[in-house]
Amino acid sequence: MTPVPEQDPRTSGIRAVEAVWRDQSARIVAALTRHTGDFAWAEDLAQEALVEALDAWPKSGIPDSPGAWLMSVAKRRAIDGWRRRERMAQREPLFVTEALQAEASDPVPGDADPDRIDDDVLRLVFVACHPVLPAQARLALTLRTVAGLTSEQIARVLLMTVPTVQQRIVRAKKSLAAAGVPFEVPDRTERPMRLASVLQVIYLLFTEGYSAAEGERPLRPDVAREAVRLGRQLETLMPGEPEISSLIALMEFQSSRFAARIDAEGLPLTLEQQDRRRWDRSAISRGSHALRRADAAGRGLGYYGLQAAIAQCHAVAPTFADTDWDRILRLYDALDTLAPSPVVRLNRAVALSMVDGPEAALEVVADLEPELTGFRPLVAVRAELLERLGRMDAATSEFLAAAELPGNAAETEVLRRRAAVLAGGH
Repeated sequence: MTPVPEQDPRTSGIRAVEAVWRDQSARIVAALTRHTGDFAWAEDLAQEALVEALDAWPKSGIPDSPGAWLMSVAKRRAIDGWRRRERMAQREPLFVTEALQAEASDPVPGDADPDRIDDDVLRLVFVACHPVLPAQARLALTLRTVAGLTSEQIARVLLMTVPTVQQRIVRAKKSLAAAGVPFEVPDRTERPMRLASVLQVIYLLFTEGYSAAEGERPLRPDVAREAVRLGRQLETLMPGEPEISSLIALMEFQSSRFAARIDAEGLPLTLEQQDRRRWDRSAISRGSHALRRADAAGRGLGYYGLQAAIAQCHAVAPTFADTDWDRILRLYDALDTLAPSPVVRLNRAVALSMVDGPEAALEVVADLEPELTGFRPLVAVRAELLERLGRMDAATSEFLAAAELPGNAAETEVLRRRAAVLAGGH
């Protein structure tokens, strides 16, 4: 056991539990769902193990294998539950024979079944994206179980209120239980109807890793890597689907910048500030190959294809000044036509400011205010546009206003520093 620092054992234990839950909750819930056949009960078991960890770890120390500790506790509680239900004889052998069954069922090399994906997390995503659930409920449930986000973080990502998120998650779990949805990847005839939701969930999972909704860390590379892994597994399961390849391309282009996205203090850097020599050229190459696979389908660029093409413009530009903003603006126009949203229009406004100047972009941002009230990126973009226009007092106020809105702590610090620099410069 690794001892918890004596000076603040409670805080250290809580932070350890939170970190483990963020990183491993999806696998724990997925494995428990496979064991129990009951998604809602699996999440309850995982949450009960989490509560036990919050009580135990500050006293006894953080286990050497925290995820295994949580899984063990959850399994014990499942066994207790089966005993109470007088179903122990039916279920207990699952835990005893699991390893042998997994070994025996491994496909022979070179004889793999393309329809078989032994990936509990991907199964979990497909379950949570079942068409019996409304679209927003699928997203909320999967972000809770796969990304380990809190209701507050999910509300920020989906632009909802916290009570709405909580209600949809509860109703979603009840609906899955009532429908008796099996814990499995659907057969190939059913996959297309779930594909859009699965892709959206994987992308939101990546987005949480690329720019954390809350907390002290601006990046969660482990979460982003898990999203990329799920994307690749999905492409293996459904080869030839251009939007899957496009999403992989988008994630590769974005993840290529991880090493350059934060400074020595752990604070995020803008595209203009980043040292492009630190960008991962192999990831950019993989992204380009994936985008070519999408193009080869001959269906034109879809929602993720257009975003991947935008990301590629940034990835291949030798310097910030060399960025092809005209092409990016055209791609955003196409994206807003295909899938109109206020967030797309906000990103388009940034591109517009690089082509036609900040004044034109500021008008667009003003029009978006009713739809994106309380959305930190909108206020931050407005602050930057005002700064470029030389309106320093207004820009200072907007940077401070953005810092007060929900977001991760590192972004908050950057916004406050930018306000302080402007305030001190005139």
